[in-house]
Amino acid sequence: MPALIRPVYGWLDDRLGIDAVIRPILTHPVPRSTNWFNVLGSATLTAFIFQLVTGVFLALSYIPAPNDAYRSIQYIVNDSLFGHFIRGIHYWGGSAMILLIFAHTARVFLTGSYKYPRELNWVLGVGLLFCTILMGFTGQLLVWNEDSYSAIVVGAEQAARTPFVGQWVVDLFFAGKAVGGATLTHFYVIHVFLVPGLMMGLIAGHLYLVVYQGISEWPEPTSVVDPKTYKEKYHKLLEDGIPFFPDAMAKDAIFALFAGAVVIALALIYGGAPLGHPANPGSVMTNPRPFWFLIWYYAFLALIPPQIENLLIIGFPAVIITWMLILPFYAGKGERAPSRRPWAVGSVCVAVLSFMVLGYVGYVSPWAPRFTATGTTIRVPAQVVKNLPTAQAKEGAALFGTYACTACHSVAGAGGIRGPAVETMYRDYEADPKALYAQIAVGGKGTSYQAMPAFGEILSAPQMQYLVAFIKAEPHATRGVPPEGIDDKYRWIAVAALIALLFIFTWIWTGRVFARRRAAESLVAGGD
Repeated sequence: MPALIRPVYGWLDDRLGIDAVIRPILTHPVPRSTNWFNVLGSATLTAFIFQLVTGVFLALSYIPAPNDAYRSIQYIVNDSLFGHFIRGIHYWGGSAMILLIFAHTARVFLTGSYKYPRELNWVLGVGLLFCTILMGFTGQLLVWNEDSYSAIVVGAEQAARTPFVGQWVVDLFFAGKAVGGATLTHFYVIHVFLVPGLMMGLIAGHLYLVVYQGISEWPEPTSVVDPKTYKEKYHKLLEDGIPFFPDAMAKDAIFALFAGAVVIALALIYGGAPLGHPANPGSVMTNPRPFWFLIWYYAFLALIPPQIENLLIIGFPAVIITWMLILPFYAGKGERAPSRRPWAVGSVCVAVLSFMVLGYVGYVSPWAPRFTATGTTIRVPAQVVKNLPTAQAKEGAALFGTYACTACHSVAGAGGIRGPAVETMYRDYEADPKALYAQIAVGGKGTSYQAMPAFGEILSAPQMQYLVAFIKAEPHATRGVPPEGIDDKYRWIAVAALIALLFIFTWIWTGRVFARRRAAESLVAGGD
């Protein structure tokens, strides 16, 4: 230690107990098998610190009031010093934290690190996982745009279905039966004070247990947890271990710096998430979606049959949370190596696959009407209108866009996919054109397209004729017109291909695992 620093260090050591308390913690031995997979936890902590620091700066300018929340974020992005950059770090840092904590949870689960004597580490980690999800959810709500407002309404509807205490939960978290200023204030307090404070306590307990119980060793195919002998074996393992500082901590620091650099680069290049449109309860020209990490749940809710909606909306999260909390207590011993636990590997593969497929379906949202990025109706492509043979058909094309038919029916790839494309619409009614008039007149009553208006009550008789003329002529008018969007069938082909590739990969990997297991058992049997 340099001579100039030694007196300062001695003064601090005399008062803080660096050599007596802090140095043993930093230099405690960890298993030599510690590797780069062990850095995910410390990287998640780094992302949390990013969130705290940037959150403080954002809170200095944010106003938690319905009339001012959206405008205050506009001010942060457009006028505040470094506001665009700081909000970008907060946005990408939140995404990084969610990715990292899920990856860390998957690593702990796959390596059996939740088993004896680290059951409480896992329980606290599960608490941190769901606190992180809650932080992301409440953070999205504070923007107070259309997506935020819709997410609050959906959340309130789900909470109200909780048996016996549903209304009490709604009143507690949403501050009454109507979404308003008190609701925004509640979520501001939850996001800024309550959840971060709870997470700090959980992190402190988690770190204490990591130091006290030690970092779990990387499992070998022969790693079996027996509570009677595990601690003795672990302490023998530490005799050949390495000090946490600087050996293991160097990997943590390198990966944390890398993750931080990626977040800062993304914030510089892209900034934060688009603000969208201010919350407007009366707007129907919108297709709100939750934050990316909940898009799979959004699709799940949209796809479940109405008959079992209440059961799954409450039961599914309850089962997942309960299973995660009791996992280390009913599976706290035995095999740890992923190669000896194919069900663990398979469950993670299924979870990742479900997240990807449902996430894709959530982004496509075939059940939802589509509008332009500015919330206006999609117009029939100009080239299609130009190719229409009659003035009546062109007038019908204008009506098709004006009355938002393109929200659910696509024309040359432009528009929604909730209903059939116009290219196929007339073909279905060609044998009976009167049935097409009747369908347009009555709308979706008595069909699966309940959202379709009864245009017989809206349009005049000539307008109905113009609309039918457009539908009849459109298939010929679209020939040679390049599609503006990807045809839906190709999207589903891509999803099917992805599922097939992941299934093949899982099947091959699992086959190799069992082959190695059989080879190892044969070797042991041969030695006997």
